[in-house]
Amino acid sequence: QVQLVETGGGLVQAGGSLRLSCAASNTGSINCMGWSRHAPGKQRELVATITTGGSTHYAESVKGRFTISRDNAKNTVYLQMNDLKSEDTAVYYCSANVRGRDYWGQGTQVTVSS
Repeated sequence: QVQLVETGGGLVQAGGSLRLSCAASNTGSINCMGWSRHAPGKQRELVATITTGGSTHYAESVKGRFTISRDNAKNTVYLQMNDLKSEDTAVYYCSANVRGRDYWGQGTQVTVSS
């Protein structure tokens, strides 16, 4: 059973930074990994993705502020979030594509106070 465990969420003031981590287990080879977020009253938003080779894609709303990276040896994906804004408040979920199927973590809350 593939498992994804996110850590690193919390409460931060606007302008601050947080780093999220997501460790995948029982996976074998992982293809694309990514982060999405879901804020109350809004649709889930794909924040960033990264391929096995390191190619990245970001939502316009986070470009220049967030950086996604991964450690393939550790099956871990990271999201460095800088210059956080109140609109970044959401539950953040990591995802991993394993053998053509998407798996999701349980989510970690990020709250940005203004």
